[in-house]
Amino acid sequence: MADEVLDVLVVGAGISGIGAGYHLQKLCPDRRYAIVEARKDLGGTWDLFRYPGVRSDSDMHTLGYSFRPWTDPKAIAEGPAILSYLHDTAREYGIDRKIRFGHKVLRADWSSQDAQWTVQVRREEDGSTSSIRCAFLFMCSGYYDYADGYQPDFPGQSRFGGRMVHPQKWPEDLDHAGKKVVVIGSGATAVTLVPALAEKAAHVTMLQRSPTWMVARPSVDPISTRLRRRLPLRLALRLTRWKNVLMGMYVYRLCKRSPQRMRKLLLGGVRQALGPKADIATHFTPRYNPWEQRLCLVPDGDFFKAINKGRASVVTDHIESFTEAGVKLQSGATLDADIIVSATGLKLAMLGNTALYVDGQRVEPSRTVNYKGLMYSGVPNMANTFGYTNASWTLKADLTAQYVCRLLNHMRKTGMRQCRAPAAGPDTPLLPWVDFSSGYFQRAADQLPKQGATKPWKLNQNYLSDLVAMRFGTVDDGVLRFSS
Repeated sequence: MADEVLDVLVVGAGISGIGAGYHLQKLCPDRRYAIVEARKDLGGTWDLFRYPGVRSDSDMHTLGYSFRPWTDPKAIAEGPAILSYLHDTAREYGIDRKIRFGHKVLRADWSSQDAQWTVQVRREEDGSTSSIRCAFLFMCSGYYDYADGYQPDFPGQSRFGGRMVHPQKWPEDLDHAGKKVVVIGSGATAVTLVPALAEKAAHVTMLQRSPTWMVARPSVDPISTRLRRRLPLRLALRLTRWKNVLMGMYVYRLCKRSPQRMRKLLLGGVRQALGPKADIATHFTPRYNPWEQRLCLVPDGDFFKAINKGRASVVTDHIESFTEAGVKLQSGATLDADIIVSATGLKLAMLGNTALYVDGQRVEPSRTVNYKGLMYSGVPNMANTFGYTNASWTLKADLTAQYVCRLLNHMRKTGMRQCRAPAAGPDTPLLPWVDFSSGYFQRAADQLPKQGATKPWKLNQNYLSDLVAMRFGTVDDGVLRFSS
């Protein structure tokens, strides 16, 4: 017997889940909903990551919510400021009162006969389980495993006599002042950690197998600053948001259409930041084209400044083995270290590792096909928020929540209790879910849904296209199947 019956159950109280709560309250005010969150507090990523310097890698004018604009002049914000923004948003709209903390979803069973999900939830405090029934399941649990990050098994790792940490589980007692630090990795986390650690460390070395594309950008948007001086605040913020949306789309399209031109521009920026003596070819020229992986944002050029001051350096090589005092490289060189930070990435966890069953049959996400970037073929009355890989996560999260509300209202109006995306036709060419070469996607490729080559099976990476389709397009599009 289920303990509770709801119209909508939202899973996850991070940036997506809080946004979902707002839109449900505004657009579906007669629906009973709750948010379950496995952790002890809201915020998701911004509550989990506590490593030095943690910050957004998207501007906050687009990572912030459309319904509650980011007002701080600093557009590239630190983690604590983002977490405070999320807390304030949840409190202002009463969303915090809908959250059940320490409730982890283990399993969800759909019954076509009852037109309901039965969701098994474990209370983390005492390990007890309960169940919640809901007419619609809205997954807002992000895309990576909160329990553990990706940790390669480095040869000789146990021999290292210093301290080794992963950014996803940063120890509160770690004192790096005056220490030699090696940061393994070249992604956004490593590029964030290096200048932050370099402020107190004796020296920080970023050890990378291959370079990443980097671009410096002011943390305070100068155009936004001028707009705020001349216009009412809300109008200035709205214009800034659209300016950043369109600029991001323009840069992405330029990278795809003219990769050689963008390579030249990006390398020119790095060369200007580091000067003529820097070995740009070895340490800053990636093997892939811009935007085949996310660009690494360097706010105010802090990463480059740390290198120019001699407090940080970059080494491009492969690890042969760990030693008692650091790392031995395949080139024969060694790096001494008191602390090694394994900024080696994330482990993907689709749907928060929830076990899904439809009428008793286990759902394997890898055997489903994406519908409009938010539903899986053959899975009724469920949506999953997954943000853009080439723009701010929240842009897609907002559109997804608005579409879900339109879908719920359409079903209420027409008396339909079930909706599902059917299997894609046999003539629909299937592609990997995302066209991205980042390691965490490649490692989990066999777990991810597929996408089609054409709409509505194609996973768009275009905000304007999605805006038209999801906010104004017909819900009953001839593809979704509805029944009472």
